[in-house]
Amino acid sequence: MPYFSALFSIGRLQKNFLLVLFYAFSALAVHASDSHGEAKNAHEDAHSEQKMDPGKMILEHISDAHDWHLWGHTSIPLPVIVYTKSQGLSVFSSSHFNHGHDAYLGFRLNEKNQVIWENEAITDPIYDLSITKNVLAMFLAVFLLLFIMLSIAKTYAKRSGKAPKGIANLIEPLIIFLRDEVAKSSIGPKYERFMPLLLSIFFFIFVNNLMGLIPIFPGGANVTGNIAVTMVLALVVFITVNFSGNKYYWKHIFAPDVPKAMYIIIVPIEILGVILKPFVLMLRLFANITAGHIIILGFFSLIFIFGAMSTGLGYAVSPLSVAFTLFMSFLELLVAFLQAFVFTLLTAIYIGMAVEEHHHAEHH
Repeated sequence: MPYFSALFSIGRLQKNFLLVLFYAFSALAVHASDSHGEAKNAHEDAHSEQKMDPGKMILEHISDAHDWHLWGHTSIPLPVIVYTKSQGLSVFSSSHFNHGHDAYLGFRLNEKNQVIWENEAITDPIYDLSITKNVLAMFLAVFLLLFIMLSIAKTYAKRSGKAPKGIANLIEPLIIFLRDEVAKSSIGPKYERFMPLLLSIFFFIFVNNLMGLIPIFPGGANVTGNIAVTMVLALVVFITVNFSGNKYYWKHIFAPDVPKAMYIIIVPIEILGVILKPFVLMLRLFANITAGHIIILGFFSLIFIFGAMSTGLGYAVSPLSVAFTLFMSFLELLVAFLQAFVFTLLTAIYIGMAVEEHHHAEHH
């Protein structure tokens, strides 16, 4: 029964998600058509200036920012925190930059949304500690995970020996699945000490993937599609694997069971493999999540591209574009889980290879 209840919960989440997407896309489509109608009555030059740039829109969505865009020209300014040797610590709102058009306290934003000196002749390095869109999204995801997990822990404490209910009914099968099918099978008897890490990696990636699919605040941030985030996750895996490696792991790298004449070839390959494993983890997650966002936004942009040619053509393409967008968004729900699962599974496999005991030692 807990598993059936979990499935029904997933079904309701999917339906609610699709409804949110449909209403959000419909509202944006109406806004786009109204803007097109107003521009058509204006001067031709003004119309060309207001025309949407799909490439710019997609790049702005998948990149980080110092404000959280809501709609039109409305956005939530985020705190800019920079440190320089000459001015010390400076904290102010990103609204002072006016979307990168203005400068404040000697700083301005460049085309890559990075804080730089207004006077390019200044060489004093800038240490940017700002709360950007992706940073805020990660904080929200962590707070959401803490709320869910602490609520589940409190529920288990009150209902000791009873079947789980509520959100625990959905989370428990995931945890059991990761424990039995990922940790135990990949790591072996020492799996318990790595369970907190594996669960943290899985749920952090999974929740951020899901929140990135929500087109309205507090969703829409491309956290796991940011290579800096995936690089830190891969670095955590790299440190964990190599600090947990036993003597057999290091012997396999630096003194493999091959003729010593082959060491000049095999050892560099093994060392390269140690570096490439987390590097592949980083690129796989980054590329898959970013590609999903680009495809969804690409389908949605077709409304504006064809609408710029003809109002009737824009209306004709809208149903097909929204249908493909909804289909890809639904598919991305599966991708959100798969990418979190694959990252966790490969992490467990790498840890298992590092802590695996030699067969002779196990026999004795």
